Amino acid sequence: MARIKKKFMKEGIAYLQKELKMKNVMEVPKLEKIVVSVCSSEILTERKVLEHAIADVEAICGQKAVVTRARKSIANFKLRKGQELGVKVTLRRERMYEFFDRLVNVALPRVRDFRGISPKSFDGMGNYTLGIKEQIIFPEINYDKIDKVRGMNITITTSAKTDDAGRALLGYLGMPFRSQ
Repeated sequence: MARIKKKFMKEGIAYLQKELKMKNVMEVPKLEKIVVSVCSSEILTERKVLEHAIADVEAICGQKAVVTRARKSIANFKLRKGQELGVKVTLRRERMYEFFDRLVNVALPRVRDFRGISPKSFDGMGNYTLGIKEQIIFPEINYDKIDKVRGMNITITTSAKTDDAGRALLGYLGMPFRSQ
């Protein structure tokens, strides 16, 4: 079992229930899924860029990536319906907790001039989205073998009903929020 999940099950549920003043244990917010996605305009023109993005995301997440496609055609962006735009991986259960642990304790501290992440990137429903500018902060990526530094989006979906509950959950799990 993942280290963060053990800590959350053992002490976190009781702590969050008390802090958020919840009557029922089942109300306590939990992590539901983490989606890691890469989308780039270069993927439209070069097939190799898509292959490299797939390899990077699969190495980081340890799970097979899915190619995302355009839902509709947009002439101004030279985009056709069904055209490949990017890749994504949806992590759940054990892999989700392992990825979260590596993100918080290994990858984010490797960001240049890191002072914490913004506590304002919640969506109003307790879910958090984080943009990373370089995939090389993850130790699974070999710096010598990358063709180009590309960013990615990480969306953390929780069962929280409010941003405050989501912030309390992620704060307890170790997310390094910047103090305002």
